[in-house]
Amino acid sequence: MAPASEMTVPKVSGRKVRNGAEPLVMVTAYDAPGARIASEAGVDMILVGDSLAMVVLGYEDTLSVTIDDMVHHTAAVGRANPHPLIVGDMPWMSYHISQTDTVNNAARLIRAGAQCVKLEGGAKRVAMIEALVDAEIPVMGHLGLTPQSMHAMGGFKVQAKQSETALNLLADAKALQHAGCFALVLEGVPGTVARLVTESLEIPTIGIGAGADTDGQVLVCHDLLGFEDRAAPKFVRRYADLRTKAVMAMGAFVHDVRGGSFPSDAETYHLGEDEAEALALYGSS
Repeated sequence: MAPASEMTVPKVSGRKVRNGAEPLVMVTAYDAPGARIASEAGVDMILVGDSLAMVVLGYEDTLSVTIDDMVHHTAAVGRANPHPLIVGDMPWMSYHISQTDTVNNAARLIRAGAQCVKLEGGAKRVAMIEALVDAEIPVMGHLGLTPQSMHAMGGFKVQAKQSETALNLLADAKALQHAGCFALVLEGVPGTVARLVTESLEIPTIGIGAGADTDGQVLVCHDLLGFEDRAAPKFVRRYADLRTKAVMAMGAFVHDVRGGSFPSDAETYHLGEDEAEALALYGSS
């Protein structure tokens, strides 16, 4: 598939399905090879997600990843020069303390190669979002199941399952739009609620575990490609089983090395005939 045309924040902010636009597609990537794959596949946005903590760095949740980690991996994605819009995820406690802190941390992600940032939370984040927008740093919001709030939520649980909490979510979504967010991730909410929010906003919504009626979808690349051996959430569709294929391929390498068939003569560098003869004479002297 040919790469998508270069994506920008204004192009994303105008992509509402109800206006005839194609749904947005976002996937995570954490390094240059992953960014190139996503770009060649034709996705619209690459999220350098704080899911990095779990699928790359081996933590049990997203809370241990730092702004330094995120900057490091955002830079790796940026160096691939992908066509999709690069979204830098702001990790836990990088936008919670002060507006100055928030803007400085976001600026580090932008300098590393992101074109915008994403942060979690509702109306309580409005002041931080407004400070970022005032600094001309585009912001994507994130509502519903917000993994950085896992302790407050009591774990990774579907949110907005009652009418009152659904209306609270809608109010938060409107507050984020008013504060200047150009798009909004909706995670782990009933499809009916996601549809209500999507229909009520002028900015696009991007769902993950939020049904089919959002303006786009996002998945973690390790989930959709089948690199993970942990149980997948209900909303994940595995499009490949690359972990099994990778184990088989590496096992074949182990077998060939131990059996003496790797490297072969074709995989070995050789001296020219004259040099080989001179070296043979030296060895026999």
